[in-house]
Amino acid sequence: MIENEISNTIIGCAIEVHKHLGPGLLESAYQECLFKEILDNGLFVQKEVPRPIVYKDVKLDHGYRIDLLVENKVVI
Repeated sequence: MIENEISNTIIGCAIEVHKHLGPGLLESAYQECLFKEILDNGLFVQKEVPRPIVYKDVKLDHGYRIDLLVENKVVI
């Protein structure tokens, strides 16, 4: 699957989650539901994927976390 196809599926999943939950909840609630919806649509998804900072050729553990990584191609 190419990135555009993955993105179209993700957008559909996000719309589905918003239809069921509506506005006003914490980000963590939407993230968990979107994770489930993406899985249910047959895509490989990971939560809270660590991304280190590389500074002067040294990998530092204090980095970032990707909320959702879909098919190892699309970052949410």
